[in-house]
Amino acid sequence: MLRLLLDEHLSPDVAETLRQAGKSIVVFWLAEWDDGRFLGTADAVILLEAARQGLTLVSYDRKTIPPLLKTWAEMGQDHAGVIFVDEKTISPSDIGGLARSLRKLYRQSAQWDWKNRICFLRR
Repeated sequence: MLRLLLDEHLSPDVAETLRQAGKSIVVFWLAEWDDGRFLGTADAVILLEAARQGLTLVSYDRKTIPPLLKTWAEMGQDHAGVIFVDEKTISPSDIGGLARSLRKLYRQSAQWDWKNRICFLRR
């Protein structure tokens, strides 16, 4: 089951838009998740806790997270999935476009097993 955790670089408005769009979508914004205790925390710590809670991370960070996921794969460390967004495809300021794309992905893949899955969000 797809449950989303939006990293701190995504607007909280994306989470709110998704919540308003459908009650079945579970989405947290990093600053509100666990009372914001993971703000500014290392990617590995966030991904470990997200995996423990069954949350798939949504992030624009294609610089530091992919090498971490590669290392984890080599070590056999699981995660609950990552959805990467490219700012050239969907601008961080395009709240509606990002929410629509995540909603579309959710409709297509909500029942998939997101364990160790990596996805690139499309328009």
